[in-house]
Amino acid sequence: MPTVIKIKKGLDINLKGKASGVMMEAAASGSYAIVPDHYTGVTPKVTVRPGDRVRAGSTLMTDKRYPEIRFVSPVSGEVTEVLRGEKRKVLRIEVKPDSVIEYETFAVPAAPASSEEIKALLLEAGLWPYIKQRPYDRIAAPDTAPRDIFVTACYTAPLAPDFDFIAKGEEDALQAGLDALGRLTGGHVYFGVKKGSALAPLRVERVELDGPHPAGNAGVMINRIRPVNKGETVWTLNAADVLFIGRLMLTGKVDFSRTVALTGSEMTERGYVRAIAGCTVASLTKGRTMPGDRRIRLISGNVLTGTKVAPDGVLGAYDNQITAIPEGDDVNEFLGWGMPGFGKYSVSRTYFTRLAGRAREYVIDARIRGGRRAMIMSNEYDKVFPMDILPEYLLKAIIAFDIEKMENLGIYEVAPEDFALCEFVDTSKIELQQIVRNGLDLLYREMN
Repeated sequence: MPTVIKIKKGLDINLKGKASGVMMEAAASGSYAIVPDHYTGVTPKVTVRPGDRVRAGSTLMTDKRYPEIRFVSPVSGEVTEVLRGEKRKVLRIEVKPDSVIEYETFAVPAAPASSEEIKALLLEAGLWPYIKQRPYDRIAAPDTAPRDIFVTACYTAPLAPDFDFIAKGEEDALQAGLDALGRLTGGHVYFGVKKGSALAPLRVERVELDGPHPAGNAGVMINRIRPVNKGETVWTLNAADVLFIGRLMLTGKVDFSRTVALTGSEMTERGYVRAIAGCTVASLTKGRTMPGDRRIRLISGNVLTGTKVAPDGVLGAYDNQITAIPEGDDVNEFLGWGMPGFGKYSVSRTYFTRLAGRAREYVIDARIRGGRRAMIMSNEYDKVFPMDILPEYLLKAIIAFDIEKMENLGIYEVAPEDFALCEFVDTSKIELQQIVRNGLDLLYREMN
């Protein structure tokens, strides 16, 4: 019998614009890019120059701290630009694709492969960056061994795609990827799925997740199954990224194809498209957003943890969702919150829409709707935070950088995404996810 985790604390934000279960055509992207900022904690060392020819799987850059961690080209073609910003910071490396992709071929070790053979293959093929570790929520250090590995195939964020739909026809790649991960740990591989999912891979601990968002977060699984103590390390992966590993194990090639959900109230066509990681957002959304003068915010990812991107921006390295919502900066409301608020969403049931029930869909724009103020101890975080952690006290310890308190309050098992709902409901409009990210980075530097 699978382990079942049912949570009651949380919040499902019922936005308009869910992806229908259909595949749509996407335009070919004119360029692909690797963006160092997509990978937390990486100090890039570029290994190519404009004009170089590369294949899918060719190294474009490495990490200066761990040179064995490679970041590879998702397509074959010509390196057109290494874009740098202030102090020569690498912003992105662009590749103009060939009409037909050529792949680097990697030697897959014969079964049963050792953990060192699997690790060497993932590092060489550039798939290691998709493995994250806790503590610190950053790319896993290659010189550490995880206690356990947690894979999330249950997406509960607003308008999130359905992984069961994404995985159709790729069950063999999913199984091969999970088998490879199982060789990397002496513990368990926990595979979290939504309640009632048909996915039942072998040789993993299947965990059914039930409840409102953030039920699908890796942090909830870790907290409910086996929390991370000081000195321990666990690894986390998105199940969609496990497909990359599985394809490598089956074919010896790195195929960065993704099934991406196009969602949001400002998207005229909603569904799934096939894309390659690093493509331009415009190639996926062109002709599919609301026409007219209304300003639109495009988000790579979901509305809680995603990143604002321009149409010529790049699909996030870990993202399998594009969301389009109103920007809201051209809206002027008479009396603002003083109106009855028909059609407005409110967590605190301030408006009459609370009578409409949970099935009603809402259009919410990108406005903050308030000003920043001091953190209020009002228990509002606890209502949407299902982990056995005191969020307000942990956040204050992070702000004060009290390492002992941070450790005692559970800093080692959290990631910024775990505080996304706290940030959404926060009446003080504080950027809680950024506070957690800064705290984890400072703690990493202090401990390493």
